[in-house]
Amino acid sequence: MAAQFGRRLRKGAATTAVAALAVAALSASQGPGAMAGDQSGRPVTTGADTAPDAAAGGATGNSPYYTDLPPLNSPNPSPTIGTPVSKGPTESGIPATVLDAYKKAASELQSAKPGCNLPWQLLAAIGKVESGQARGGAVSADGTTTSPILGPQLDGNGFALIKDTDNGAYDGNSAYDQAVGPMQFIPSTWEWAGRDGNADGKKDPNNIYDAALAAGHYLCRFGWDLSTQADLDRAILSYNHSQDYLNTVLSWLDYYRKGTHEIPDGTGSLPDSRSDDYDTVSPQPSPPASHTPGSGTQKPDPGKGSPTPKPPATTPPSTPPAKPQTPTDTVHHLEDAGTAALTAQAGDAFTEKVSARAETKAGVAVAKVRLRFTIVGATDATFTGGENVATVVTNSTGVAVAPALKAGEKTGDFTVRVTVVGRSVTGLDYKATVSERAADVLTRTSDTALTCTPGGEFADQVEVKATYKGAVADKVAATATLIKSALDPTQAENGPYFKDADGKTVRTLTGLETDANGVLKLPKLYADDTTGTFMLRIETAGGAALNVQLTVAAAETSSPSPSADTSASPSPSPSA
Repeated sequence: MAAQFGRRLRKGAATTAVAALAVAALSASQGPGAMAGDQSGRPVTTGADTAPDAAAGGATGNSPYYTDLPPLNSPNPSPTIGTPVSKGPTESGIPATVLDAYKKAASELQSAKPGCNLPWQLLAAIGKVESGQARGGAVSADGTTTSPILGPQLDGNGFALIKDTDNGAYDGNSAYDQAVGPMQFIPSTWEWAGRDGNADGKKDPNNIYDAALAAGHYLCRFGWDLSTQADLDRAILSYNHSQDYLNTVLSWLDYYRKGTHEIPDGTGSLPDSRSDDYDTVSPQPSPPASHTPGSGTQKPDPGKGSPTPKPPATTPPSTPPAKPQTPTDTVHHLEDAGTAALTAQAGDAFTEKVSARAETKAGVAVAKVRLRFTIVGATDATFTGGENVATVVTNSTGVAVAPALKAGEKTGDFTVRVTVVGRSVTGLDYKATVSERAADVLTRTSDTALTCTPGGEFADQVEVKATYKGAVADKVAATATLIKSALDPTQAENGPYFKDADGKTVRTLTGLETDANGVLKLPKLYADDTTGTFMLRIETAGGAALNVQLTVAAAETSSPSPSADTSASPSPSPSA
């Protein structure tokens, strides 16, 4: 037992020393105050050790994690459009579906908690350390791991003591809790932190989309700003309260920030070393569990599922066994699945959805394939939920339908690009157009006659309502002009007028806009000394127009009473 414990210490010390040097170099480049070192040279963080949830073991219950450090050379950055292919060692690449989950979660957090400044690379770093990117991307089409990823039972024997909290619902253990899934949440934490990241109505810790989104929200609680080193350290330590864990995650974070690449699902390599690994630094075959001194069973590997002794090294066969073909492997091309013209006014939802079909070379539909829909171009249009990327699994007819598109305020054309996740198959591009908000009908909200005396002001303000195809037309641009007549729409030179901010006469108003109810209320109107009938013309984008009649007339005077006048005048003298 003593010999094995010594070997463990030597291995841990070696790993920690390298991680510490990597983080020290990283912190030196981040400016003063980011991270300091104590007298032993070990990096420490200011205030980070007071992270919440530390006593409770954080998200993982302080379960074991992978201690492998990044390769010395940075990976090549992946292109932002299309489906990238592996450009380097598999240990530095991120499986397609796993990478998609990290980016999707970070995008949602940017909208939900913009002050957190969560980089997707942090989720990738934690995912690498916790499960080796879901065992190298061993996930199904919807992002669920192909077999459970479980940490050791937290029975207090070398680990924290956390008795069962979920009756085995998540980890299958009704005696003690175990960390579950690609982000290694313990059941008690998942109960409140769990999220539905793939919109299937479930919160599954074994699903990378659910787990990545949950991890993002977990790291962004307490108002932390992860663009600052102190809050970044606190967040990571709250996930697993270990300085060595912090150092390792920061090393991978720095590595992924310098660029990475996407690799096909299931082709990633699993790390070699773990924080509870009893092996010596040089790889050695592990003895059978029953012969391990001082231990009844070998500790399970959170990246490999059930406890399994390491087999003796063997000479690999000259011809590796063929990898089973997946539905994704059979996709030859994508076809349009009947997508109609994509047009919408600014701020409105598109009535049509983008749909595509995956097919083999022979034109046979391929089900259970992940298609990625990406909005490309200078636009603020999004899919439902505010995201610009959506991943959908093809149905039994090989068709995947993207979520509904919603136009932003920017007008013009953009592209929705469809690609196959995990394959370099030529994608499909769909053109979408956003036009300005428009109205096709304008009506007054009142039928009161608009009258005024010369030099006075109109008692009622003009108010109109705009609609488009019977629906409220909100935020529609409009102009109002006092014109010469219904037959001559040029601006009048006299008659009623508006006033600007300085009190000067204005007969044309621009930059007007209907409110959320489609209503436009104009400023007060005034009259000069000209009497007669005049015309106010209101026009909106889309061609809606309305002429409103205005009348300026002198006030009516009452006739004097004849009897009153006669009695007041003396009778003429007959002699006169």
